[in-house]
Amino acid sequence: MRGLIIFSTNIIFLVITTKLCSTVAISQFHYNEDKVRNCTYLVAIETTCTKGAETSNHVSLRFGDAKSNQILVHHLNSKHAKRVDPLEPQVLDDVPRKPFQACMVDQFRVTGQCVESPICYLFLRLAGDDDWRPGFALIRVVEPDKSHLSSKSFYFRRYLPRRVWHGSDFCDPEITPFGLKYRRKIFGKNSPKP
Repeated sequence: MRGLIIFSTNIIFLVITTKLCSTVAISQFHYNEDKVRNCTYLVAIETTCTKGAETSNHVSLRFGDAKSNQILVHHLNSKHAKRVDPLEPQVLDDVPRKPFQACMVDQFRVTGQCVESPICYLFLRLAGDDDWRPGFALIRVVEPDKSHLSSKSFYFRRYLPRRVWHGSDFCDPEITPFGLKYRRKIFGKNSPKP
């Protein structure tokens, strides 16, 4: 009789432990599922009207929020969605054209992990030998419940240096006696791959 009671206690303990472990596993699964969920972004990039401002080289894009959610797009040229004339709000998609031509605004559709706070940094990288002079870049979150996380405009208005990340970071400013100071982002070889 005593062996039977001990045996039944172990079974009850085993059942309770199994239920607890499965509950923890299910909650971790839902947490990871939310973390992995992807969002769609519309990226608008203007190329200025300066002579020689256009490029046919590959352009990469990196943007994110203050909570370390980062989206990295290699070869942004291949994600081209449409071309918009900045002076007239009409879409010029009748004829396929290369992106990043002078005096044009290009839109790209990008999918990546979801941001949790407003997009506060954006960097561009030009690979190749010709020059490119972007005017501004703007990122809009397509999901209706996350549209408030879209970015403000990031202004460049200068020729981009080649083969280095160049852009702006407005995340986590520090107040100093001389004004706002922003932390510098350094992108190395250990940066995440898409």
